[in-house]
Amino acid sequence: MTAVAVAQFAPAADTEANLEVIAQLASTAAQRGARVVVFPEYSSYFVDLFDESLAAHAQEVDGPFTSALARIAAEHGLVVVAGLLERGGDGRRVRNTVVAVAADGVRARYRKLHLYDAFGQRESDWVEPGELAEPETFEVEGLRFGLMTCYDLRFPEVGRLLADAGADVFLVPAEWVRGPLKEHHWRTLVHARAIENTVFVAAADHPPPLGVGASMIVDPQGVEIAAVGTATDVAVAHLDQAAVERVRRVNPALALRRFRVTAR
Repeated sequence: MTAVAVAQFAPAADTEANLEVIAQLASTAAQRGARVVVFPEYSSYFVDLFDESLAAHAQEVDGPFTSALARIAAEHGLVVVAGLLERGGDGRRVRNTVVAVAADGVRARYRKLHLYDAFGQRESDWVEPGELAEPETFEVEGLRFGLMTCYDLRFPEVGRLLADAGADVFLVPAEWVRGPLKEHHWRTLVHARAIENTVFVAAADHPPPLGVGASMIVDPQGVEIAAVGTATDVAVAHLDQAAVERVRRVNPALALRRFRVTAR
């Protein structure tokens, strides 16, 4: 079994302060046995409302924030997954990127495909969408991990692509904004992505007042096996690849599909 943690905290408009919290929570996760720890979306820098400071604080994928994550990963024997403000291509907008970082550097990266232009928000005013590409995955102790981000949860085809790429676990950094029924949507969508793809899902959010909190780990049958409420904290669950195989023998939904995902 592989221990996976979700680490819930509220990133601020201060990268160094965010790294201090990440280091503390990574230490806690490691003490609780974790080998992989997932932090929220925008872990490197976050400001509400978005403004020009996003571009000013964006970095390259191999920049100082990722280097700091590699040091934290090395110190605690972890793979650290966190949201990064990556420099964009037009000099004004940024990329909303997730990096999976081990002691030896970046194992996988994912640039958010579906931007949050909903519920009165327009993320695309400040963020470039990710390019369509083959999913990058990484492996720890026999489990294969895939990445998606926040609003991507509302698009089942993202999960299908990850499942087709061999992922046993979806890791979902998020900043799931609070609002009417939003916590209900968050819980329902995280559980749905686990059930329909017969995978584990580990999703890490910002706590209130901006996020809904409720960071969680859900098993391939949609059972919530570890969670954080509204605090800054870490939850750990032990994931077994054999559990994925058992569920897929009983419920071979992926094998019985009659449709594939195509890009548009």
